[in-house]
Amino acid sequence: MLELIKKIRQQTGAGMVDIKKALEEAGNDEKKAIEILRKKGQSKAVKKAEREASEGVIGSYIHSNGKIGAMVKVYCETDFVARNEEFQKLAKDMAMHISAMNPQVLDPKDVSDKLVDKEREIWVEQLKNEGKPKEIMQKIMEGKEKKFREEISLMTQPFVKNPEMTIQDLVTEEIGKIGENIKVGDFSRFEL
Repeated sequence: MLELIKKIRQQTGAGMVDIKKALEEAGNDEKKAIEILRKKGQSKAVKKAEREASEGVIGSYIHSNGKIGAMVKVYCETDFVARNEEFQKLAKDMAMHISAMNPQVLDPKDVSDKLVDKEREIWVEQLKNEGKPKEIMQKIMEGKEKKFREEISLMTQPFVKNPEMTIQDLVTEEIGKIGENIKVGDFSRFEL
């Protein structure tokens, strides 16, 4: 039991008491316990979201070929956390993700209507060519738009190191571990 608690602590950064409670609630199922801890981390994140995050670091990453790189501002509440190794690793991981996945905007709501309209024209033609009935075309278009917005938005992309979680999930998990509000700011990707 102690080995399992240590293993989950390494993965989540959660406290021993929280892990023990989660394991009890999950009937000693490791995956369920981690999910419970993640959900608790999300509730902690919601509580902390209103707090101002004005400290932080700029995470950077240059790919081994020297031809792709990225920089990202990651904010936290205190300078103490900004110097924390775990927080700095988060910023570096985000910069690496940006280099690999090339997000265009931070959130799906930030995608311009002009860009969506351009894609919409393509989708309409595709659906016509597939012979889709007009009644279901609107539903399909809504789904395509939602997917398109999420695919090009940093916070909703699957994390390159763990595709089972999004960047937002990664940030939420870190908020639970560190205990401070964390926000992602501007980012830039460079490529030769």
